[in-house]
Amino acid sequence: MPTIRLLLFFAALLMAVTPCLADRVTVKGVIRDEHGSPVEVANIFVEKQLIGATSNLNGEYTIAFESADSVVIIYSMIGHQTRRRILSRPTGVITMDIVLPSLNMELQGVTVKETRRQTGTMQHISMKEARLTPDATGGSVESYIATQAGVSSTNELSTQYNVRGGNFDENSVYVNGIEVYRPLLIRAGQQEGLSFINPDMVENIGFSSGGYEARFGDKMSSVLDITYRRPEQFESTLSASLLGANAYVGYGNGRLSLTNSIRYKTSEYLLGTLDTHGEYSPAFIDYQTFLHWRPTDRWSMGFIGNISQNKYNFVPHDRSTSFGTLEDVKNFAVFFAGKEQDRFQTFFGAYNLSYAIDKDNILSLNAAAYHTNERETYDIIGQYWLNQVDTEENLGVGTYMEHARNYLQAGVMSLGLSGEHKTGAHHILWGMETKNEQVREQVNEWEYRDSAGYSMPHTAQELELIYNLRSRNTVHNQRLSAYVQDTWRFTNGAGLFVLNAGLRASYWTWNHETIVSPRASLGFVPAANENFTFRLASGVYHQSPFYKELRDTTIIDGSYHVLLNRDIRSQRSIHFVAAADYSFRIFDRPFKFSAELYYKALSNLIPYNVDNIRITYYGENCATGYATGLDMKLFGEFVPGTDSWLTCSFMRTEENIDGRWYPRPTDQRVNLSFNFSDYFPGTDRWKMSLRASYANGLPFGPPHSGREKQIFRAPAYRRIDIGMSYRLVGGERVRVGIPFLQGTALASPQSPVQNIWLGIDAFNLLGIRNVNSYYWITDIDNHQYAVPNYLTDRRVNFRILCEF
Repeated sequence: MPTIRLLLFFAALLMAVTPCLADRVTVKGVIRDEHGSPVEVANIFVEKQLIGATSNLNGEYTIAFESADSVVIIYSMIGHQTRRRILSRPTGVITMDIVLPSLNMELQGVTVKETRRQTGTMQHISMKEARLTPDATGGSVESYIATQAGVSSTNELSTQYNVRGGNFDENSVYVNGIEVYRPLLIRAGQQEGLSFINPDMVENIGFSSGGYEARFGDKMSSVLDITYRRPEQFESTLSASLLGANAYVGYGNGRLSLTNSIRYKTSEYLLGTLDTHGEYSPAFIDYQTFLHWRPTDRWSMGFIGNISQNKYNFVPHDRSTSFGTLEDVKNFAVFFAGKEQDRFQTFFGAYNLSYAIDKDNILSLNAAAYHTNERETYDIIGQYWLNQVDTEENLGVGTYMEHARNYLQAGVMSLGLSGEHKTGAHHILWGMETKNEQVREQVNEWEYRDSAGYSMPHTAQELELIYNLRSRNTVHNQRLSAYVQDTWRFTNGAGLFVLNAGLRASYWTWNHETIVSPRASLGFVPAANENFTFRLASGVYHQSPFYKELRDTTIIDGSYHVLLNRDIRSQRSIHFVAAADYSFRIFDRPFKFSAELYYKALSNLIPYNVDNIRITYYGENCATGYATGLDMKLFGEFVPGTDSWLTCSFMRTEENIDGRWYPRPTDQRVNLSFNFSDYFPGTDRWKMSLRASYANGLPFGPPHSGREKQIFRAPAYRRIDIGMSYRLVGGERVRVGIPFLQGTALASPQSPVQNIWLGIDAFNLLGIRNVNSYYWITDIDNHQYAVPNYLTDRRVNFRILCEF
């Protein structure tokens, strides 16, 4: 009997299990967006069964579950619409491909938007409204970057920016995976001209303010990664303002795309507001082209070419600057003779050849060449008077002469091989590169001062110059570098994890130095609340000297001479970053609040001084330091349909030289930035853009002195720019906004004109006199006065933008 009962038990158990096994269903397929691109890490969930799965990097998924009369499968992904599929009594293996359209596509007249999730250290920045934003630099990408958290810029004439306590030399810039450079001799924003990045040709912008991946090169502060656009049809833009003009033309047909752009910029209108009056003649022009050709499905090639010439001619006449306090006002007056003539020519070409072994394995060969030819020459004599305004007392009178004949030629050639491999949830990148660098410099500059009839510095024996620098040097070296990194995406019950780990190594023939830089970051999206994203990052970031860092200035027979330091080492920064994002909605509009806490341990530092935008290095590794701070950003639709953001950063950076701590030249304790867009209710024709910034003053001190004398603080930088734009032609409701244009060719639906915008900007709306640098006067009694060099005053700009 027990045996029979046991057999009956197993028979009943088998009958109960068999239907379950028979009704087990497997669904598989590929998830794509509306463009056919795979959607990775999409969530697949079976309703009422607590069964889920995630798509891989190719969008492929597989999920198994028990059959029922009705089974509901839900497909979802942040930034995409959710899809539901209902299956009636499914059985066996089912193949079902799904399309998840992006949330920013138009659906029945309603546009739904979502903020993009950031799981790595690279944030993606949109410049869709940049063309209508007031910008004294002419709409540069760099000025847009300066509004991000942790980034500051205190000179509207320059596109240079500082990131988390580093100077501009510590920022790397890539265009289509190729590192780009800028001229080396520039000392003032007036000379700078156009940056390499052409905003009309930009498709994507990636920016990281710390903890970035191993594939990006050896710089200590940040990386700006630009991808140029590949149009699929004809497109063109024309723009002009009181600051210059741009023209862009692009064409594509699926296999071939070609873009061309020419830019002209002049800052003469802005320079007219400076205290130094004279004949300003800046003229900056460049031509840029990008060709991409895909002859077959496996082969593709691209070429970027750039020719740029920046000319700056200046004949000063006079200057009058009042400074001090309300109770103690001084006036500095100068009458000039002489002129300055500068020219900076750059040439750049980059070629890329890629071969797709299959959809998951790609090899690329990159070659690039850069050449710059720079000349800075001036002979200027100034006779000055320094007076006490209330008492009319003369505090100083004298003459100074400034002379320079500075020439520099530099060239960089690079050749690299890289690969991309996808396998399962892993995305592997690797690369190797060799660079050849050549620099030839010839510098001869001096300054003579006569105060009250005495040469400065005053000695009884001989005539001396207050400053005299000579340099004649040549550098020729080679760099070798390689990297490998892996990005691994995986999910478990806790949520989504994105782990990036990599290693970078470099060798420099100048000092036979080898550096190794491990880097890693982890992103986490908790399953309990997908509105949160957490990130951790750390890594070692070396900055190998280029040329300016090599220059070690020594005094020989009363003159400064530049010697190149063969024993110099790479500066090092170890990053520790902890970040969190919170996405939420207010009035059904998307917002995101981000906060990043960071600490950077700095060693082998090469101290430097900053005058205007010119950076002068000590030429030796003689300092250690740190940088620490908190960056916060609130991004979202403050006004429906427009993107605005507010950033707030707190930072402190110091360096230790000979056992004493000094604030670094970029020690900016507080930095606030506000970028706001609005439009008139009920119409899409009127738009307003406002950009405001506040930044604590930076340390400064007498020229040609050490860091120990940089103990003063400049006033805070405060500026508001506002712009108003009117759409003359275009828009969704009405083609033409001016009655007398109705019925013309512009109003025709077949018109090639997409939009015509008219704009007016008010630069420095409040007319705040921001200080850029100081001119130091020393009288015969060795009393020093720091006369501020003010930046631009209020200006009104008119502009027009045509899009075809």
